[in-house]
Amino acid sequence: MTMPENYHDDPATLQVAEQLKDAWDALWEDVQQARNCVDDPKLWAPPASPRNLAEGYRYVLGFLYGSIARSLGPTVENPYFVRAIQPLNRSTIDNADAIYLTAPIDGNYTYSIRGRVGDTSAWRAESAPEGVRKAPHYVIFETPSGFSGESGSLKELKPGTRVNCAVLDSSKLQVAADGSFEILLAPEKPADYNGNFMLTRTTRQRKQQDGSVIEKTYVAQQVMLRELFCDWANEDLMELFIYRHDRLGKPIAVYDAERATQQMHTIGTITRNQVHFWNEFYAVVCEAYGDMNGDGECFMPRNTFNKPNAASLATAGGMATNVYCGGIFELADDEALIVELHQPVEPVYIGFHLGNMWGESLEFGSHQTSLNGLQAHRDRDNVYRLVIAHHDPGIANWLDTTGQPEGYMAVRWAYPEKPMDNLPWAQALKVKFDDIRLHLPAETTQITAQEREQVIAVRQEHVQRRYRHH
Repeated sequence: MTMPENYHDDPATLQVAEQLKDAWDALWEDVQQARNCVDDPKLWAPPASPRNLAEGYRYVLGFLYGSIARSLGPTVENPYFVRAIQPLNRSTIDNADAIYLTAPIDGNYTYSIRGRVGDTSAWRAESAPEGVRKAPHYVIFETPSGFSGESGSLKELKPGTRVNCAVLDSSKLQVAADGSFEILLAPEKPADYNGNFMLTRTTRQRKQQDGSVIEKTYVAQQVMLRELFCDWANEDLMELFIYRHDRLGKPIAVYDAERATQQMHTIGTITRNQVHFWNEFYAVVCEAYGDMNGDGECFMPRNTFNKPNAASLATAGGMATNVYCGGIFELADDEALIVELHQPVEPVYIGFHLGNMWGESLEFGSHQTSLNGLQAHRDRDNVYRLVIAHHDPGIANWLDTTGQPEGYMAVRWAYPEKPMDNLPWAQALKVKFDDIRLHLPAETTQITAQEREQVIAVRQEHVQRRYRHH
């Protein structure tokens, strides 16, 4: 085939060239609008400092990276799981124990997920045999009708805007003796089906402003999956394969200009909207920088915690089985925060995590900026006592601020069946660094510098394994 001497001589090629260039230019205009959130006070940027600005640019680049991953490959016709959040695009005050995966779907069609896991004893509240590789401590699948932050507007937090069509967690997941499982996802459950099933379309009654009630149908746009790890040395990722029934074994469409144009548009729009949404969410909903609704309080209080609340649109979604609690640490160099976690009813998972003011988890591979219920030492009175400080106090349950003078504190307790009362809670006390031990029980577990290095080595190895590239 002989190509034109200059492709611009071909009208069809010229038209496509202009179309693609326009899409490219529009993408970078959206990225520029996202970048403006780094230092424009009108767009709810955190207080500027050399580190905050550097992390702000990483925050925007992370959303661009995540948008590319979600938009460039998987489709509702031929989905596969990609990481929604990871160390390369930390965000949304993310959980350092979790790998967040998402696959796009059209809930009007039928899909299946096939998987395989290691030992699942923890899913049955049992102990695994010695020496075996284990499944993640806790796993949850959800089929939401939207993606948090995608609209770029806090209006998406209105009740009835978005729902989970179904939730399936590891406490109910049927797994064969060899660790294999299969989940059917469909708009309706087949009458004779008894296996793992998730609805992808649902109808809910919604009350209108005039008092009338209407029925609204929601269609799932994705499968969201969280794998939570507690024993970082011995728990492994799940193997996963998702497919749409009418597309299995069939080739995908050849790449063309229309798809490239749409992908660039989607990448730019998602990047811009996500950054704008979360900046405003932290400032207006979390009230990270001051009271916004005039009640004299901040939803995320300083050096203490808000009341526990279940996952909802008010928390911008979150894991459906979680009870959340949060606040913001603000510490001078010679200060520390002693945190207590109380759980009258034992959850299946407990996690405590620090983040910067962009909502990025603080580096958790080479710093102990998070602790879960297995990693942390629990005192005899069933209370976890943690110490947040800029320097290592020699206490095993130390949370490293990595030098940030302020940042988010997030507590997550997972309950497949939420307790009606006796919810867990957290409290905190600010003390002088030199007085930390005066406020802790005599039996508090201490740690040497060499032991701390061993702990960090386990974290480094696990994080590489969790986010390995195949």
